[in-house]
Amino acid sequence: MRILLTLATYLAGATAALAWGPLAEPAEIGEAERILDIRSPEAFAEGHLPGAVNTPYGSYRGPAENPGELIDAATLQQILRDAGVAEGQDILIVHQGDSTTDFGAAARVYWTLKSAGLTSLAVLNGGYEDWVEAGNAPATETASVEPSQIEISWDDTWTIDRDGVAAVVNGQSDAVLIDARPYEFFTGEKKHAAAKAAGTLAGALSLVNTVWFGNDDPRIDPPQEMIDRVKALAEDSGDSPLVSFCNTGHWAATNWFAASELAGIEGVKLYPESMVGWTLGGGDAVKGTN
Repeated sequence: MRILLTLATYLAGATAALAWGPLAEPAEIGEAERILDIRSPEAFAEGHLPGAVNTPYGSYRGPAENPGELIDAATLQQILRDAGVAEGQDILIVHQGDSTTDFGAAARVYWTLKSAGLTSLAVLNGGYEDWVEAGNAPATETASVEPSQIEISWDDTWTIDRDGVAAVVNGQSDAVLIDARPYEFFTGEKKHAAAKAAGTLAGALSLVNTVWFGNDDPRIDPPQEMIDRVKALAEDSGDSPLVSFCNTGHWAATNWFAASELAGIEGVKLYPESMVGWTLGGGDAVKGTN
């Protein structure tokens, strides 16, 4: 059995640790059956992991006016078929690894694939740059891939939509809303260019996504006190789920990944469209205070 031992301290209390993942170090990826490089085609052409297939992050995202919007299942299924992804494969997701923000891309793709029914997933901690720094030689040739016939169906266990968020904001259902953005977005001092209003969701808490990284290191390395804090939030909420959001479901994917996959909290949800989609739909934004 292949078991990745990364972050064993943090995963000790997880309720559903995966056999492959959720994080892999450069020395642990030798048996990955499918490597999905989510960087730009230009970066991929300059060098990539041998055998990797390029599925750029943008292909998993919505339009410029609402980047967090989900792509339809048929489009996602075709992306995976063209990449040769099949059921049961150990899948490695590779991002650039040049910043904490960049990790959000890998986390968002991980969340997307998990929601699509893939069960054996790992993010390469530190991304492509860390892999190269470990002394590995990049490939430049494009791997030959036989398309698959994978069929997917969306599992909304880890998703909340606008109606679900509206029910929480309006007091019709319970959830812990967690804003992953830098604090100035939470307080309304700054907003995303595509958002119609500045601020956050009513009743939200601030948990900036960078808390999971050490000293601006793009490798995710959660302090135990943060793992304990998010577990305490989940325990205090009872049956109410944690809901992670940001501007476009990118930074929020990091919070989702840390809470769901590293802390092992069940039922953590991501609001993929986040504040851009919320305000475009006429939702109110308030100035947050913790």
